[in-house]
Amino acid sequence: MSETPWWRDAVIYQVYPRSWADADGDGVGDLPGVIARLGHLVSLGVDALWLSPFYTSPQYDGGYDVSDYCDVDPLFGSLADFDALLTRAHELGLRVIVDLVPNHTSIEHPWFRAAVAAGPGSPERARYLFRAGRGEDGDEPPNNWTSNFGGPAWERVIEADDNPGQWYLHLFDVSQPDLDWSNPEVQDELESVLRFWLDRGVDGFRIDVAHGLVKTDGLPDSHTTFGLDADPTAQLPMWDQPGVHDVYRRWRQVTDQYAVPGKDADRILCAEAWVKPAEALARYVRADELHQSFNFAFLMTPWLAPELRTTITQTLAAAEAVGAPQTWVLSNHDVVRHATRLGYPQTSGPTLPRGIGADEPQPDAALGLRRARAATTVMLALPGSAYIYQGEELGLPEATRLPDDIRQDPTWERSGHTNRGRDGCRIPMPWEGSTPSLGFGPGAETWLPQPPEYGSLAVDRQRGAEGSTLELYRTLLRLRRELRLGRGSLTWYDAGSDDVLSFTTTAGDDRSVLVLANLGTSPTPLPDGSRLLAASSPDVSIALGVPIDAAVWAQIDLPG
Repeated sequence: MSETPWWRDAVIYQVYPRSWADADGDGVGDLPGVIARLGHLVSLGVDALWLSPFYTSPQYDGGYDVSDYCDVDPLFGSLADFDALLTRAHELGLRVIVDLVPNHTSIEHPWFRAAVAAGPGSPERARYLFRAGRGEDGDEPPNNWTSNFGGPAWERVIEADDNPGQWYLHLFDVSQPDLDWSNPEVQDELESVLRFWLDRGVDGFRIDVAHGLVKTDGLPDSHTTFGLDADPTAQLPMWDQPGVHDVYRRWRQVTDQYAVPGKDADRILCAEAWVKPAEALARYVRADELHQSFNFAFLMTPWLAPELRTTITQTLAAAEAVGAPQTWVLSNHDVVRHATRLGYPQTSGPTLPRGIGADEPQPDAALGLRRARAATTVMLALPGSAYIYQGEELGLPEATRLPDDIRQDPTWERSGHTNRGRDGCRIPMPWEGSTPSLGFGPGAETWLPQPPEYGSLAVDRQRGAEGSTLELYRTLLRLRRELRLGRGSLTWYDAGSDDVLSFTTTAGDDRSVLVLANLGTSPTPLPDGSRLLAASSPDVSIALGVPIDAAVWAQIDLPG
């Protein structure tokens, strides 16, 4: 086992700090709050935690607008608090991954303030993508690119003479100007940021917008769909350009310098790269580049057995072709929680619903949770690594009835109130079902309101409760570790129906585990001689088989 690096089959838990636990009572989670609740992660059975941004920031986009990459925002604590968190996590056997936001800075970053002040043609502006506008007076954006949050991707600045001047590119919020990664100064600065946190002892980085750093030379107009529909993604001039791989080869050399031979102490790099097809995404995890890249194709696949089978087959093959593990994920801080996504009718093709409002069709909550438990049972048996988003182990649904006037995601305003954004998946965690703020903090205040149903889903209501979602996750994670499923090899198993997703996985000691999920319309039997290990639903039995929208792990004897 020691010959396999830890990250190849690790289960990593995402902590969104402002919504995890509030130690000082201001209604916003913080680093001392994270420290206080680390025991939950140990009890759950994960290997590491990934911290979303806690850096100094004006918080226009939840901390993904960084004004100082090497300090902690006072909202979350201090560098001393971070060091204490890192020390305590390591004492508990947990590794710590931190978020890195290299595509853009905040408009309040000293570099951007200097760029605006210095004027056109200056070295300060060369750190960003400033361009002259089109049209007779330069009053039209330099190209037709649009922001991922809605509206144009360009904003015009007022120059020192008080006249409108150049435009700067922002693929996301107007408060997040894109850096120019063709500039060696930018490359050197971000390497210094890597080394700052590696020197403090972090175990790796999740890279925000990993596919967006390098743009096509000349920033030409985009002549195809902007966003997730492009296949291949690289046909869009702002995404997945070849030069981005040079960045990650350099970064891999940096992290490899911090690895300790024989100590299973690799420092890792994980890409958030919304890239298609699977073969293009696999290029990010070649041996001399990144260690992991989220499998968003899996996240977006509907709850339909044939499509899941195809996605799993294609993405596993693409990763295996470059010698990399696959990295599975079902929820995160940017998407509708899978307990809610799966509560809607499932249709063919990739799906990624936007934020949901009270005036929109509501999910079937019971069905969504049932399917989410089954989907997780499948995911945690797949070979490779996996990421869990905070609260999914409680079966938390999306908050779909938030009042629009309290939304904080800039997407809501940027989209002209057509996209309600991501607030619904970022609600503060419920820890204690009968206390103010459900145990999130010492008082009743929370930066976003918790839905009434969160009380019954709190950690203390589920801990030790037979059949609870929390106990299901604990069981699955314990068995995954014991059976070494993340290091297994997958073989598809014919269960006699196209609506049944079934495969066997064999770990190092040749024990075969059958994973079977019933996505059909009637119960499906288990093979003769099956020995049930875990089930997503209490109504599974050897005698009655696997009911609709349930999944099991079972030991079976394979022929010869």
